[in-house]
Amino acid sequence: MKFRDLSEAERRQLENNGCICREWHRVKVSEGFIADNIRNVVFSGDIKIGVLRKTFYTDGGVPKYSGIYNASIHNCIIGDDVYINQVKNHLANYIIENDVVIESVDSMAVTEKSSFGNGCRIAVLNETGGREVVMYDELSAHTAYLMAFYRHRPALVQHLMDMADAYAESVSSTMGRVGQGAHLINSRTIINVSIGPFASIEGVYRLTNGTINSCEEDPAYIGPGVIAQNFICSCGSIITDMSMVTNCFVGQGTVLGKQYSAENSVFFANCQGFHGEACSIFAGPYTVSHHKSTLLIAGYYSFLNAGSGSNQSNHMYKLGPIHQGVLERGSKTTSDSYVLWPAKIGAFTLVMGRHYRNPDTSDLPFSYIIENTDESFLAPAVNLRSIGTIRDAQKWPKRDRRKARRQPDSIVFNLLSPYSIQKIVRGIAVLKDLQKTSGPASEYFMYNGVKITASALERGLSIYRLGLIKFLGNGLVKKLELADYSTEEEMREALRPEGKTGTGEWIDVAGLLVPKEVVLDFVDAVESGEINTIDNINDYYRAWKDNYFVWAWNWIVVTLKAEMKIDVSTVTRDEVSAFVEEWRRAVVSLDEMMYSDAKKEFTLKSQTGFGIDGEAETKAMDFENVRGEFSKHPAVRDIIEHIEKKSALAAKVQSKLEAIRVADKKTTKK
Repeated sequence: MKFRDLSEAERRQLENNGCICREWHRVKVSEGFIADNIRNVVFSGDIKIGVLRKTFYTDGGVPKYSGIYNASIHNCIIGDDVYINQVKNHLANYIIENDVVIESVDSMAVTEKSSFGNGCRIAVLNETGGREVVMYDELSAHTAYLMAFYRHRPALVQHLMDMADAYAESVSSTMGRVGQGAHLINSRTIINVSIGPFASIEGVYRLTNGTINSCEEDPAYIGPGVIAQNFICSCGSIITDMSMVTNCFVGQGTVLGKQYSAENSVFFANCQGFHGEACSIFAGPYTVSHHKSTLLIAGYYSFLNAGSGSNQSNHMYKLGPIHQGVLERGSKTTSDSYVLWPAKIGAFTLVMGRHYRNPDTSDLPFSYIIENTDESFLAPAVNLRSIGTIRDAQKWPKRDRRKARRQPDSIVFNLLSPYSIQKIVRGIAVLKDLQKTSGPASEYFMYNGVKITASALERGLSIYRLGLIKFLGNGLVKKLELADYSTEEEMREALRPEGKTGTGEWIDVAGLLVPKEVVLDFVDAVESGEINTIDNINDYYRAWKDNYFVWAWNWIVVTLKAEMKIDVSTVTRDEVSAFVEEWRRAVVSLDEMMYSDAKKEFTLKSQTGFGIDGEAETKAMDFENVRGEFSKHPAVRDIIEHIEKKSALAAKVQSKLEAIRVADKKTTKK
């Protein structure tokens, strides 16, 4: 946009409109400028103003006219069709892009050269430091994971931090920016804050040193009474309801509200925090805390659902708050649960009660940890048969709030995956080893701070086996369903792996399931300088996500041979057919367990409190009208349909395998 000096007539009109400036020669305007809509404004410093002609309408259909009214403007560039009104103190050192609305704001200024929250260190997991994550606009959960947890690779951490610092320096400026179409209304103090396009900011108390990233398809919102300092918000994020945020990164689709308090924490895609408190946490995707008195502190979480009053301690009153904890993906904590850090809870585990013995159950996923007489009891594998576990896995992708085209967090949602199944394989080995070392007559077994009863161990082995067969069969049957083959050789060719990547250990990099070897190759590339800019680092993670199913199949091939004695390079039609039938039985068995688990929600005990003024018949009718009929419940229908679908799929694959047998017979006769 080109700017020119004010004409003498324009200057006089501005003065007649109540405007004041001691150096009118520093006020520049664009061609087409009209002075009608600039009234009662004090100008100072270098000012550039676009064309102010647009009429727009607020809530209730009230017309307003682009312009600058009742404000003190210092050293600003103001784009076309901007509306600024009632800036009580001053608006200083900002580039205001087109169609921005700023109304009833006390102060808004850039006071010094600022990186707007970029480059700030966040002391996650350890309040005393040592696992700092460096914030920047495009920070992903995966880069943050490497910064925080790969301290055994100091060169990697230093390179990542240096790249983040270089980015922070590249966006540093003495001028802030308010992006096109942003709205700022009824707010107090905004200092050194960069605001993205179409962001909506209203009723905030104080924002200091931060960036509010936003876009037209997924605007960010900062609402009533928020206080935030040293922060970065991402597209689609919401902070409101008198929440207080200090030294925090808030990822895409994350919502913090209802007086939530967060300090030195990172929240990635689709997290939710209400009522409670977060202190030095690494909240991977879908970390959710809805209730009062819930404290998340010094922990790493993802896909977590924290019950009311959940709590942890990260110090033992000796050397300070130095201990940390891990709740692996998909864990849940019940009301008033407590875990003494350090602890590591296995994936998809339910934590009930209070636990003081620093448990490590990372090799026993899908479990319950339950307090009983001040001891921690573990029931391995039982969460695999829970309808709640499946419901969670189904709802996560459906609740993805992100709409922006660029999504830094690359999430793999799969419940059963090489990551979780390798833990099941290790879990089976752990349980068998406990049996072997303690003897078959033992009533219970001790393992890493938890007690496992003999019956729970036997049940766990059985359910783990079903889960293992289900996952391996899922991959095998899908391959057999989609491929074209008419001979055993063609069948074996269809099952051939696509390389060796993924055949080893898998890890969960804050929501992204990926072979460990791929991550280590990436680490080497960063340390060597082959990857030396932060700008396209998220492209690597997207590529990992895109390759998930290819690498997962490579892992399945190796595991089929190791655990099921099925070598896809030599397997026969009969061996495959037998395993497909075993897979079908495992799927149906687990589904039937979930069906029984769901039915518990419709027992007479569950009807307690219904039919408040009636007898048994009234209670049953009231319950059915509120909760619905069991057989018609969506989750129940899903189970029944899943059994039917998988049974039909098994029949389809068996039919294709039978065709091979018939063809082989004909060939033999000839």
